[in-house]
Amino acid sequence: MYNQQYPPPGQYPGQYPPPAQGQYPPPQGYPPPNNSPYPPQGGQYQPPPPHGGYGGYGGGGPVELPGSSPYPPQGNYPPQNNSPYPPQGGYQSYGAPPPNSGYGAPPPGPPPPGPRPPQGQYGGQYGAPPPQQYGAPQYAPPPGGGGPPTQPSIGYGPPQIIQWDANPDAQTLRMAMKGLGTDEKALIRVLANKDPLQIEAIKAAYFRLFSRSLEKDIKSETSKYLELGLVSIISGPLLHDVTLLHSAMDGPGTKEKVLNDVLLSRSNADMKAIKGMYQHTFNRSLESDVKGDLSMKTERHFMIVLGACRAEDSAPVIPQAIDQDVMELYRATEGKVGTDEMLVCSILSTRNDNQIRAISQTYEQKFRRGLEDVLKREFSGHMREALLFQLRNAVDKYMHAATLLEDAMAGVGTKDQLLVSRVVRYHWDRQSLENIKGAYKQRYRKTLASRIRGETSGDYERLMVACVGE
Repeated sequence: MYNQQYPPPGQYPGQYPPPAQGQYPPPQGYPPPNNSPYPPQGGQYQPPPPHGGYGGYGGGGPVELPGSSPYPPQGNYPPQNNSPYPPQGGYQSYGAPPPNSGYGAPPPGPPPPGPRPPQGQYGGQYGAPPPQQYGAPQYAPPPGGGGPPTQPSIGYGPPQIIQWDANPDAQTLRMAMKGLGTDEKALIRVLANKDPLQIEAIKAAYFRLFSRSLEKDIKSETSKYLELGLVSIISGPLLHDVTLLHSAMDGPGTKEKVLNDVLLSRSNADMKAIKGMYQHTFNRSLESDVKGDLSMKTERHFMIVLGACRAEDSAPVIPQAIDQDVMELYRATEGKVGTDEMLVCSILSTRNDNQIRAISQTYEQKFRRGLEDVLKREFSGHMREALLFQLRNAVDKYMHAATLLEDAMAGVGTKDQLLVSRVVRYHWDRQSLENIKGAYKQRYRKTLASRIRGETSGDYERLMVACVGE
């Protein structure tokens, strides 16, 4: 439970690939020995060899922390009868594969025969609304069905009461900020390794014990990137996402990398939670703000994403559906003069990671050309970067995360706001973080912590290194 160190010592050895539950890459290669282009039942798709790099993105403006807090009062959430969260029903770690299955593996047992069900038939309470409600084109319905909906990540569901005493940590935080001077190391020690539910418990205990806002006290006692990092942590993952989105679209220009980081490749449950909290916090819909900031076809791409029409993680990889998607992608890109951008956007925005991984490998087998190379050649600008994000995340999410972290530090000057947001985002799921660290070391031949130390300094450095578990 929560009275133990988080994560327990030695639980995640930091190996890449990780060894046990959620093994990555799967032990079974792709294609299987029988030369079939599809995996065996319980099929697992192997990511590309580690040397097949993706490279990083260039540039990207900073994301400023809003001057006034958009958060609800400390310890409070929207009322249950007007909750922006998806219905309660369990949690899984942020970014983690579905429990009780190998990483990248659809549910055991044969896939259901026959054609794919019509669009919108996902089953369960998270079923996708009609696409026209969000302005999504009538392209490429996802192969739905196949099991229960993906549960919201921890911190994205309804509030929970946990059996954990937050009072000692709340008292330590108050002592660190009371009187002359601030004990920044104590703030980092208390906050850097807590999960979202513990953070909420600490905020509530702080307000209950001292009748003070933890966020306001931290803002008054810290500054610069230490402040940004600590406020991002005590916001929790959902409010952090919402704040980043609003900052990215507030004022001239749109910080496209932030939109990609927060919105792409998210589960339907998390997407609905983000949209609900954005509406609750800023009194306007996320769709309307995105529409106002993006142009033409990129806007339509993100409307599909915001529609939360993604195949659930439990939806199986159906060979006939994969073949159909591959041929549609070919006809929309290489197989015609010009490019059917919206068909490509629709397929990559409405398939789950297992299906996209299968599509990518089948495309390369069939046409002797990587799907990533096709996207690079056929697209440009923000749409190109968004599609590459969706593809890379599905093919190898840990290596993709490693390249995003490196992107925030590469080149002249560190993109500090981007580094803070990405480190805080990945630190919530300790097991995935260990895999990301392993992928980073495999690709860049150095530890993530050592790279961060070389690009940051002082308490800012201490916070970032503590967040990645060093």
